[in-house]
Amino acid sequence: MTERKGRGGWSERQYDALLTAVVVAIGVGDTWIKPSNGLLTGQPTAVVAIVSGLVGSTLWWRRRSPAVVAVVVMVGYVIAFTPVALAVAMYTVGETYRRMRTLVLLGAASCAAGVLVLWTGPPDWDLREAGFTIAFILGPLIVGYTVAIRRDLALEAQSTIEALEREKHLLVERAQVGERARIARELHDVVAHRVGNIVLTAGALKVGSQARDPAAAEAAELIRDEGHQALEELREVLGVLTPGRRGQVAPARAPHPDASQLDKLVEGAARLGRRATLRVDGHPETLPAPVQRAIHRIVQEGLTNAAKHAPGAEVGVLVECRMDGVEVRVTNGPAAGSRDADSPPSGGNGLIGLAERVALLDGTVTAGPYDGGYRIDAFIPHGAPPANT
Repeated sequence: MTERKGRGGWSERQYDALLTAVVVAIGVGDTWIKPSNGLLTGQPTAVVAIVSGLVGSTLWWRRRSPAVVAVVVMVGYVIAFTPVALAVAMYTVGETYRRMRTLVLLGAASCAAGVLVLWTGPPDWDLREAGFTIAFILGPLIVGYTVAIRRDLALEAQSTIEALEREKHLLVERAQVGERARIARELHDVVAHRVGNIVLTAGALKVGSQARDPAAAEAAELIRDEGHQALEELREVLGVLTPGRRGQVAPARAPHPDASQLDKLVEGAARLGRRATLRVDGHPETLPAPVQRAIHRIVQEGLTNAAKHAPGAEVGVLVECRMDGVEVRVTNGPAAGSRDADSPPSGGNGLIGLAERVALLDGTVTAGPYDGGYRIDAFIPHGAPPANT
């Protein structure tokens, strides 16, 4: 059990040790001052001092067994008249118990002990002295109970505040989920409509150009395939952003990107007039699916960046499977031509997205200028050696 720390870094047991020592010292010292020593009145002072000290020492266990300690101190109070020990014991009872029946029983027992001490003590006691004795016994009990109630109310208020904070957090999350769903719907309405028109236009261009211009028909087929892939990826992202679609698996219309499609990426770049080469060491297609998708995205982003920012540059793609992971490198040289003014704008989020994707796989991504061009390096650990056979 972990002890709570009080002010100054003291623990509860340290406070109890100090309190017990003070009560014992007061009880022993009070033996020579007070006119009555309970049932031991008239006995040797040393005997009364020892009994008073023993009664006070029982307060060391007041937190473990408050009721038992209170009863023992009541008996000691009757025997050796130890009012300070009884006050501390009654305060502990009031601070510990919440059942009114327990408090009333122990309070009545302590009052009975006080009356018994008065009855067996000097015969000149009066009602005023009796009232003072009862107040000295019940006062600590009431104070302890009041302190405990205040502490309970403070804890309850703190719990209420924490519950409200959690509820506020949940409401914010719910609002964020709703905003994602709204963005997803708008994304689908705007982007899917435009890309769908491109796919349909490319399909019509292919059909109309097959007889007259095979090269134009091939380019139209490439545009159509890219548009289809973009729509599938958009649908996949839409399923993540839309809460109502969680758990609903849409029928797959196209295979998920993996390492087996790296050749198609490079071939597609070559068909668009880009100089691109691919070198694969090992068998990345045997790696886990998330790793394969990350490899595909890295190569795709590298080819796209080279086409945007370094037109005409030669692009080299290296995928190397090692014992500790897989390394992917996409390097392009300096631009060999001017950038097309009609090239699509760059959002600047491609490399950020790659870094986040690879970080989820405990990998790293570095990118920057290299030998007049640009290079993207990524390393993804996979936890198992690749199959090189």
